[in-house]
Amino acid sequence: MILNYHDSVNSRLHPLHSSTQSTIKRCIDILGAIVGLIITGIVAIPVAIVTQFDDPGPILYSQIRCGLNGKPFRIWKFRSMVVNADKLKHLVKNEAKGYIFKSVDDPRITRVGKFLRRTSLDELPQFWNVLLGDMSLVGTRPPTPDEVINYKPYHWQRLQVKPGITGEWQVNGRSNIKDFETIVQMDLDYQRKWSIAYDISLILKTIGVVLGKKGAY
Repeated sequence: MILNYHDSVNSRLHPLHSSTQSTIKRCIDILGAIVGLIITGIVAIPVAIVTQFDDPGPILYSQIRCGLNGKPFRIWKFRSMVVNADKLKHLVKNEAKGYIFKSVDDPRITRVGKFLRRTSLDELPQFWNVLLGDMSLVGTRPPTPDEVINYKPYHWQRLQVKPGITGEWQVNGRSNIKDFETIVQMDLDYQRKWSIAYDISLILKTIGVVLGKKGAY
């Protein structure tokens, strides 16, 4: 109910960003999602095998996140943590500042999970979210409901665009960014700079960052 209330209020206070109405951006998302899902299908088999050897359980992990204007959706990833990791979250120290959660040496992350995160392979299933339209290839970091419930009015501006698999945070620090206000400013900068050409430049930069394994843990 809280998210629905904020959704209605913020849709009036903060009109949706022009990127959400772009047909070209959506076409790029669909094309990218199809290519990404093909890669995901190829990678899924070896990931499933090594995951079962390392920590038996589901290969996929899902979590409720907040998308455009705070609308909840279910995000998908390759599982990088032990089963029922969410129930153990209270045992891990949050090393971030503000309404985000980060821990450099999170004990819940499996050995295979560390590799998946370092190479960003864990995020491949999110191409399904892009194909469905809940996410975009490029956008903002999708927050969890327990983060959003604490948002101040100006924080909601970052949800005027669709969340993305990549974005400003991905090419400018990734997991090394531990201050929520810094992420907010990056997301707002993205909205100000947005264009199709800028999206493409961020995608190309992301490829370089991922191949270099920079800032991921």
